Amino acid sequence: MNPDGVPRKVLFVAGAGRSGTSTMAGISSLLGMHVPLPEVPADASNPRGFSEPQWVVDLHDRLLKEAGVQVSDSRPSAWFETGRISTREPARIRVTEWLEPHFDVHPELVVKDPRLSWFLGLWRVAAIRTGATPVFATMLRPPAEVVGSKQKYYANKLGASHLAASWLNMLLHTERATRESAGGARVFVRYDDLLTDWVKTTMHVGHTLDLQTIIHTRSDQIREVHRFIDPTLRRVTQSLDDLGLPPRLHELTATTWEELNKLAEPDGDTAEVHATLDELRDAYTDLYEEAEAISKSSVVAARIAGAQAAAADVPAPSGGLAEKIPHDVRAKIPPSVRRGVRKALGRERSQG
Repeated sequence: MNPDGVPRKVLFVAGAGRSGTSTMAGISSLLGMHVPLPEVPADASNPRGFSEPQWVVDLHDRLLKEAGVQVSDSRPSAWFETGRISTREPARIRVTEWLEPHFDVHPELVVKDPRLSWFLGLWRVAAIRTGATPVFATMLRPPAEVVGSKQKYYANKLGASHLAASWLNMLLHTERATRESAGGARVFVRYDDLLTDWVKTTMHVGHTLDLQTIIHTRSDQIREVHRFIDPTLRRVTQSLDDLGLPPRLHELTATTWEELNKLAEPDGDTAEVHATLDELRDAYTDLYEEAEAISKSSVVAARIAGAQAAAADVPAPSGGLAEKIPHDVRAKIPPSVRRGVRKALGRERSQG
């Protein structure tokens, strides 16, 4: 607790990339909460800034690489890999030691990064060890808009089906990972609500999570947020029908979006919704495992194509070998196989 009597708290802003996490974190920062410095600089994809600590992004990049997990990974098994890393004591100590001095700046911190959900357990433990209460805000944006935004601003070439599946994987497991915080330590926030009426939406977040900085914000800070919020930030609008998803994936995505929206309603974070989301998570896992089981030929074909390209010493274009493999095939290739192909290519080049 600080001299003003405000207890330590860390607001973790979670959710899929391009779902409004930067807007939520940016509002919290402008209202007085502290984003640990230095921040990731703004760019063309997010001209008003990301409001995310550079140290956190760098840490997550290293941990994801170690786990063999992509930022937008559609594999349910990827959660086991990142969860295994989150339980390691050296990682917990490192994150705790990083968090601690930032409370000297302000007792209420904001930590946000699209990679955050993969390591929520790690951050929860670290926050508690500093004497802080971890609270969670998960952003909700229509999955078709998330897919379209990633394709537009991240030059993502893995295809709509892969990106929709990764959205499902991310949101279903983020909900489960924060569920023990239901009842006052987590909220679900619609991006559209934030752009339409940020005052009402943010004050709901502040009161639900008992964030004193937001509850007792000043009028000059409110004016700053009014200048920050721009409804045109929602620059991609499309529907699931525009994505052309496989029928079962389309149905699962639509139903999951419907159920997640219930969590954003007053008193909507109920056991009944939790049970339905559990069923949807199991259904997605079954769908993925079925697709994985029958796509082995695609994986083998991609491996053969890579080996043939390496044997022929075909110069790789600027995008690398990946550009020679069809996107729908590439999306199904396990990381271990891709690493093997890259190593094979490296050996051929070094011998040449």
